[in-house]
Amino acid sequence: MKKTLSILLLILVLYSCKQNKKENKESSSTDKVDTAVVQTAKDAFVFSVPLVLMDITRRKMNDGNNKDAAAINSFFHKSSFPDAHFRDVVRPNADTYYSTASLDLSVEPLVLSLPDTHGRYYMMPMLDAYTNVFTSPGSRTTGTKANTFLITGPGWNGTVPSQMKQIKAPTNMVWIIGRTQVNSKEDGDKVVVPLQRQYKLVPLSYWGKSYTPPKATPDSTLSKVGPNEIVQAMPIDEFFNYSNQLMVKNPPSAADKPMLDKFATLGITPGGKFDLGKFNEATREALKKIPADFFAIANDFFTKPKGLVNGWNPMKGTIGSYGTDYSSRAFIAIGGLGANLPEDAIYPSTFSDGQGNSLNGANNYVIRFEKGQTPPANAFWSVTMYDPQGYMVENPINRNAIGDRSNLKTNTDGSTDIYIQHNSPGKDKESNWLPAPAGDFNLLLRVYWPKKEMIDGTYKIPSVNKIN
Repeated sequence: MKKTLSILLLILVLYSCKQNKKENKESSSTDKVDTAVVQTAKDAFVFSVPLVLMDITRRKMNDGNNKDAAAINSFFHKSSFPDAHFRDVVRPNADTYYSTASLDLSVEPLVLSLPDTHGRYYMMPMLDAYTNVFTSPGSRTTGTKANTFLITGPGWNGTVPSQMKQIKAPTNMVWIIGRTQVNSKEDGDKVVVPLQRQYKLVPLSYWGKSYTPPKATPDSTLSKVGPNEIVQAMPIDEFFNYSNQLMVKNPPSAADKPMLDKFATLGITPGGKFDLGKFNEATREALKKIPADFFAIANDFFTKPKGLVNGWNPMKGTIGSYGTDYSSRAFIAIGGLGANLPEDAIYPSTFSDGQGNSLNGANNYVIRFEKGQTPPANAFWSVTMYDPQGYMVENPINRNAIGDRSNLKTNTDGSTDIYIQHNSPGKDKESNWLPAPAGDFNLLLRVYWPKKEMIDGTYKIPSVNKIN
C-alpha cells in the first residue's frame, strides 16, 4: 500500500514541478504565473473532483430523459447487463444486476428493506458525497436474512423505530450501488429479478403506509456524454463554483479543515465564489489547463501503472474509504467511480500482455489458470473486457465478461484457458472466449468477497500471454 501511494504522490509532485517550471518559463516578467495560486487550485481540483463527479452521476441517474433513470430516493433496478451503449459509469460490471439509488437525506431519513435472499450473494454498499463507502450491508457483513435499516443524514436526531437498524450517513447525498449475483440470463429472470422487486426504499414518514415512488423528471441541462467528459469540458471557474454549492449541502469532514482553509484563500469554500477574473492573464491560462492536465495524469496512472505483477496492476492502496488521501480518492473516482471496499471486491487491471506490450485485438491472447489456481473468492470472480475509455465492447456473442459461472471447459491437466481475441478461437473453444475489439483494449479482474490471499497479494494472477 505504502509503495503504491508513494508512486502516486511522486507522480503528482513531478507533475507540479514540471508544470510550474513550464508556466514560469512561458510568462513574461510583468505577467508571471502565480505558482502558489495554481498549486492551491490543483490541490482543490483533486479534492473536489470526486464530489462533482458524484453529483453529475446523480443527475444522470435521476434524469427522466434516461431510460435507466429513477427519481431521487428511489431504486432503479437494472435487470440486464450493461452493453456497449451504456455510458453513465465507467467500467460497469457484467456479473451482477445493479439496484442503484441516489438519496437526499436532507428532508428525512429513508427506510431500506432487504429480503431474505436465501443464500444468494448480494451487497448494498453506500457511498457518501465524497465517494467513501461508509457501510456495506449484504452477504459478507449482515448475512442474507431479511433486514430493515433506517438511513439517516448527519443532522437527524430522531428516534429509531425498534425494528430497524440505524445507518448514519456522513453526508446528505448518498449513492447506493446494490449488486446481486447473476449466474445466467435464466437465473437472473427467475431468481434475481424477484429479489430486486423486494428491495424497497420508503421515507420514514411513509413507513407502514401506502407509498408510490415518484417518477424521474427530465433534466434538459445535462449533457449526454459521460460524467468524466462533462468535467473535463467544464471551465475551471464553473467547476469550482459548482463544487462550492455542493459543499454547502454536503459539508466536508472535520479532517478536511486544514485543506479547506487553504482553498478558501481562492474563494473555493462552501457557498463561496471563485472569480477567475481576479488573477492575471498568465495565471488564468494556467488555471484553465488544470482539468485536462489532471485527467491526463489519471489516464497515465491507470494505463501506465508501476508495480505490476505479471502485467496486472493489483490496485493496492486506499480504495473505497479514503480519509484524507485525496489523490487516491480522485484517481479512483475518475477511473472507477463507485469502487467497493477491498473486503467486498477487488479490481486488478491490465493494459498489457506478459511482455509489457499494449493489448490489441490484432493479436490473440490466453490467460492460463493452472489446476486449483483460479482467483480465490468467497463469492465469485470474472474478467471483463473494456475499450480504452472504460466502456464495454460490441461483439458477436454479446459476452463482455467471463468467469467461474461461465461453464468454462478445463484442459486434461485440470488447467483452464481463457482466450482473448477479436475473432472466434473455434467452436470447440468458444465457451472460454472473451471477445476483444479490433483495436486497443484493457481487462479488469473482479473478485467478489475475496479471500485473504487475494487481498494481501499472496495469490499471483497469471499474465495475459500473446499466442500468435
